Amino acid sequence: MASYSNYQYSPGRALYYKAKEIMILSRHISDYILPDIAVLNEKGHEDSMVYCTGDIIRYSNSLIPNIEKAENEFFQDSRTQYVSAISNLTERLSRNCERLENVNSNGREFVRILRKEIQKFKRLQKTWRLTL
Repeated sequence: MASYSNYQYSPGRALYYKAKEIMILSRHISDYILPDIAVLNEKGHEDSMVYCTGDIIRYSNSLIPNIEKAENEFFQDSRTQYVSAISNLTERLSRNCERLENVNSNGREFVRILRKEIQKFKRLQKTWRLTL
């Protein structure tokens, strides 16, 4: 059993790991939902929600680089820009998850899990902002 007595809690590290978890989860959800919504409808058009799956991957992949840039940035103004970018990405992720919850797929339950993880990320983000 590992001893965690030497482990120091760092809001930046916790935020980083949660972002990594969101990134992995969003990829799996996209892979799971995509076959259900990629089929063409009776008019020969694709479902517009196909793009939401790609968006959640793109936004979640952008979280970690922005966290690292904010952590390593010397100037406060630049850090503020990265923190703002992370907030915007988080909101976009949340909105796309709301849209995907209305998709006719078995993966909707997994999207709810992702939304809960995004809510946890938002809480961690508030603490992390205070430490910068």
